[in-house]
Amino acid sequence: MTNPVLVEVLRGAIVESAHRGAVAVFDADGKPFLEIGDTSRPVFPRSAVKAIQALPLVESGAADAYGFGNRELALACASHSGEPAHVELARSMLARAGLDKTALECGAHWPSNHQAEIALARAGDLPNALHNNCSGKHSGFLCTCVHSGIAHGGYVRADHALQEMVRDAMQAVTGAAHGANERATDGCSIPTYAVPLRSFALGFARMATGTGFTSLRAGAAKRLLSACTAEPFFVAGTGRADLVLMEAAPGRIFAKGGAEGVHCAAIPELGLGIALKCDDGAGRAAEAIVAAILAKLLHADEVLAAKLIELANAPIESRVGAKVGSLRPTAAFN
Repeated sequence: MTNPVLVEVLRGAIVESAHRGAVAVFDADGKPFLEIGDTSRPVFPRSAVKAIQALPLVESGAADAYGFGNRELALACASHSGEPAHVELARSMLARAGLDKTALECGAHWPSNHQAEIALARAGDLPNALHNNCSGKHSGFLCTCVHSGIAHGGYVRADHALQEMVRDAMQAVTGAAHGANERATDGCSIPTYAVPLRSFALGFARMATGTGFTSLRAGAAKRLLSACTAEPFFVAGTGRADLVLMEAAPGRIFAKGGAEGVHCAAIPELGLGIALKCDDGAGRAAEAIVAAILAKLLHADEVLAAKLIELANAPIESRVGAKVGSLRPTAAFN
């Protein structure tokens, strides 16, 4: 099946580029609310599922043992921009478990926030693992290990007890098998599993409603999504799409992007989970698609829908800031 074009990129009034993809919107009982394109094709969710991967942090009691509030839980679900507040919070999380940056096995990269990158370089410093966009997630992993009495060395390996906990949570929440045949390695060195796109939509509907969960898991899921919507800066960073989407409707929208054009979201008030994949891996298209889907689903709130439509039709600007084009969701959303 060839996926439809979901986003066109205009320069002036002429289509310059186009992005194909698939979208799945499901309720927590497994009923499809909306499907566009091939939602049965396995995809790697990458960072879009960090909130599910953070369930063991709460369920094990580690989050409470170390006094984690909304900011720490949001950072555990984050792909942060490496801004000072992100780095310092990850450092603090590790310190509460008696650890430091040397325990992180995610690797280092420069902050994605340009100002943070410039400040680091100007100071003559090099990035360390705390600057990695996944350092909050990994700090949560390490805190889970220490609290649970699990040796944390090699915690990124598929056969480590921590990753088995994460895999079991992913499998239970999405209802899809996460085995060796589906497994590859993510950019931060942990396992990532390719499963049908629709499984992630179902998973986030369950995360938003607690349907089919034990009371422990339902409480953990609600706590994690609520933390993200309460502190979206710590999920993303200055100007980032997930921050903008969640600030557009405080407490009503959860959104989390991943690499290679994946985005997941949830609308708790509607009990719906959303998952999408842009075929060519373009993040700009995935961000436009998720905004367009949210606008469609939340159309009853005309003010909010208008905000989301504006985000979906993001401008293309020249180097001097003049609007020279835009992204445009296609009729596939009608």
